[in-house]
Amino acid sequence: MDRRTFIKAGVALPAAGAFTGLPGMALAESAGSTSWRVFEVTTRVDVANPTGVTRVWLPAPLSADTAYQKALGNDWSAESGSVRLLRDQKYAAGIVAAEFPKSAGKPALTLVSRFATRDRAVDLSRRGSGAAEDPAVLRLSLEPTELIPTDGIVRETAQGIVKDQKTDVGKARAIYEWIVENTFRDPKVRGCGWGDIKAMLESRNLGGKCGDLNALFVGLARSAGIPARDVYGVRVAASRLGYRSLGANSEVISKEQHCRAEFYAEGYGWVPVDPADVRKVVLEEPPGHLALTSQKVEAARKRLFGSWEMNWLAFNYAHDVQLPGAQGPKIPYFMYPNGETAQGRLDPLDPVAFKYSMTTRELKSV
Repeated sequence: MDRRTFIKAGVALPAAGAFTGLPGMALAESAGSTSWRVFEVTTRVDVANPTGVTRVWLPAPLSADTAYQKALGNDWSAESGSVRLLRDQKYAAGIVAAEFPKSAGKPALTLVSRFATRDRAVDLSRRGSGAAEDPAVLRLSLEPTELIPTDGIVRETAQGIVKDQKTDVGKARAIYEWIVENTFRDPKVRGCGWGDIKAMLESRNLGGKCGDLNALFVGLARSAGIPARDVYGVRVAASRLGYRSLGANSEVISKEQHCRAEFYAEGYGWVPVDPADVRKVVLEEPPGHLALTSQKVEAARKRLFGSWEMNWLAFNYAHDVQLPGAQGPKIPYFMYPNGETAQGRLDPLDPVAFKYSMTTRELKSV
């Protein structure tokens, strides 16, 4: 089956599908880039206590190829159920949606996704000819969301941070440095945090995880007039840069979800950043609780403004997502498996109780 056929929004999928083939994929390297690496991620959901109609939703990889990630297809199976691959109307996020009738004894859904990645970096030392973006995408990347407002205390904070900067790159760097200096990674936060940045600023509690700290970057950037967006995904391999804290160090990645951020600057295109991972290095990199002046932190701080190591799979940019067919409310972002039975929504942050697993393996480099 041709991938362009089965990724169309609203197309119903059979209970089993097939991968698109690897031959013919345009994986040629640009000058100075690293090699492409090919990965396979398998997500398996077994709903432990189904009641009534059971629904499961899984995020699929970005469908649109980028300079750092290419989709190579999906394989799916739903025991005693049906599956559709849908697209969120606002953000085009891929949603693998499965439904199991009351009669289904043990609802189970498996999604296997293959994709290629290569490290990403933007040369900020000179203004280049970065790809122009659709104006509609840039407008969307300036809009507030339910948890990322762009007025009030968010705008006031942003104005105070960027007041001496004249360019979008300068403003974005000032916001990035402010977050690195003023926030902290809070290990008590469940999952990645939901990114309620207004509450963070009002309470002056600037602790959180990637879903909080990188959302803060996005909100402050948007408030300063800079298009910015979260990119939601999962770590799939160990870091090759010597950071144990910045990689998946096991084939089991059920708790390796990680969101990143990027901003748009004319002449440079989309610029990757990750201030949350700088704070992760501070807290978690052995021996732990490193100073901002330590060599490892300084190196990460420099590198994570303008580049990403692509030991990571990008899913989508979506916020305030209404899961198709769901009885429950919207979710702030779509990065975890989600499920629902007649008893209500399952806890996406608890893979043991929900009963899901995610595993990864590298297939080859090309």
